[in-house]
Amino acid sequence: MNILGFDTSTKAASVALLKDDTLVGEILINDKRTHSQKLMPMLESLFKLADITANDIDLLAVCIGPGSFTGLRIAMASVKAMAHAKDLKIVAVDSLESLAFNIADVDKKIIPILDAQGSKVYTASYKSEGSELIKLEEIEVLDIDDLLEKIEKNGEKTILLGEGVYKYREKIENNSLVSIPSPDKNISKASSVCAIALEKYRKNIDIHTHYDILPMYIRKSQAETQYEEKQRKMKEATDK
Repeated sequence: MNILGFDTSTKAASVALLKDDTLVGEILINDKRTHSQKLMPMLESLFKLADITANDIDLLAVCIGPGSFTGLRIAMASVKAMAHAKDLKIVAVDSLESLAFNIADVDKKIIPILDAQGSKVYTASYKSEGSELIKLEEIEVLDIDDLLEKIEKNGEKTILLGEGVYKYREKIENNSLVSIPSPDKNISKASSVCAIALEKYRKNIDIHTHYDILPMYIRKSQAETQYEEKQRKMKEATDK
């Protein structure tokens, strides 16, 4: 089975191809260019280097968020278009489980964090049981100080990973219970999305069509928040 995976949930954009249990290839670019500039050239390069076409793909996998609102829409649009054209199923993988999978073989609690603007982070917690990644807490939005205080109260050795660690590195490094992995583990990867998708497909979990798959936003976008605030002020002015 050929699984094609996409992840544009963060600043890094990546595409990967998994054939059965073998990672055939992955292209990852982590720079300031927009995902719309990077994604299609990366996909074309992957197909060319792996000597395959879209007709060889059996299953699609996509990171549905939480993360960059614009980035999520770009990957989602690409996956939906391919699924519609080739009549393929899509496996949904969230960004936090994908990050946790990067270090799924450790004996510490695993807490991925992604920037949710302000002092907030998207987060969840996991642990490893053999080769299986177990979710301990569901995805939520927390203030970084509240999260670090929570770790202190639990008193458990913890790994924090993801793009959020760079924004709050100084605070994190002051916590003796917390460690940060190497840079390659802090990047969202389509290869992890593919690996998780394979297991989900075997268990018949989180499988969608291009009609029903949706991004996971958790919170409203800045544009939506600004629009609602504008509408509120307009209503207040009218009421006066």
